[in-house]
Amino acid sequence: MNKAIAYAVFVVTIVAAPTAMAAERTITLSVKNMYCAACPSIVKESLEAVSGVAKVAVSYKDKTATVVYDDAKADVNQLTSATTKAGYPSAPKS
Repeated sequence: MNKAIAYAVFVVTIVAAPTAMAAERTITLSVKNMYCAACPSIVKESLEAVSGVAKVAVSYKDKTATVVYDDAKADVNQLTSATTKAGYPSAPKS
């Protein structure tokens, strides 16, 4: 009986671990092809459509997008893919 309880606790721990390790992350992306004042709103909408994104701030002047997201629901590839599909290739700013 004790082995069954220990096994159940182990399984619950493994299943819950990714959720417990999830965190809110912030990344700044360099965004290409932003040439007009309307471009930032398109970039912002494309990023907000990604599940897990909490906040987006786009700077036309700096050609960047700062994104706050839940890393359990979204990753950098999803973010850059969303902007690229909208016509604005992006990459993490270094």
